[in-house]
Amino acid sequence: MAKLGKRTAAIREAFAGKEDLSVEDAVALVKGNATAKFDETVEIALNLGVDPRHADQMVRGVVSLPNGTGKDVRVAVFARGAKADEAKEAGADIVGAEDLMETVQGGTIDFDRCIATPDMMPIVGRLGKVLGPRNLMPNPKVGTVTMDVAQAVQAAKGGEVQFKAEKAGVVHAGVGKASFDEAKLIENVRAFVDAVQKAKPSGAKGPYMKKVSISSTMGPGVSINVDSATGN
Repeated sequence: MAKLGKRTAAIREAFAGKEDLSVEDAVALVKGNATAKFDETVEIALNLGVDPRHADQMVRGVVSLPNGTGKDVRVAVFARGAKADEAKEAGADIVGAEDLMETVQGGTIDFDRCIATPDMMPIVGRLGKVLGPRNLMPNPKVGTVTMDVAQAVQAAKGGEVQFKAEKAGVVHAGVGKASFDEAKLIENVRAFVDAVQKAKPSGAKGPYMKKVSISSTMGPGVSINVDSATGN
């Protein structure tokens, strides 16, 4: 068995036996042990009592974190003419139509968020098999198929986070950086959990939010008391 490094051993010891913590204690633990040489992302995972294979149990939505994500989000916009100009002025990193489609089809996906005007969807639809698995497909339900491309670009750049339940009913996202103040991380965690709570689908039966946990990029996870996370 490989010998653990001092840093890894110290982190494991700090987390040993700790679970079902309050949001405040969990954030303090994760932030205090995020000691990598880069600014680690604080990530949240929610295990939900849903089966996303059923349409009435799909969990999907978007939330604007009050303190942003701390991440530089690259935004691509499918638009033409005046709307393309509007997207560029709003700060979009990549703007195009058929040319952008061909770039993506060629395997180059140099963006974190994809927005499209409604008239572009016949083109974007051809990219479903590429963008869909990466959760990048524009969708009117989360505001990424819209004529107001400027607002959508600004929201994406300003800390808006999309979420979608995976096959096992797990929703996960980055909710800030380890360098954030604890109070800001706590606020972001609660805002994200609240958004997922509000997105509870009509077909969900039994306990909806089964487990909440947070971790840093390089650190172990710790579970949060669900009532503490939901403010109950």
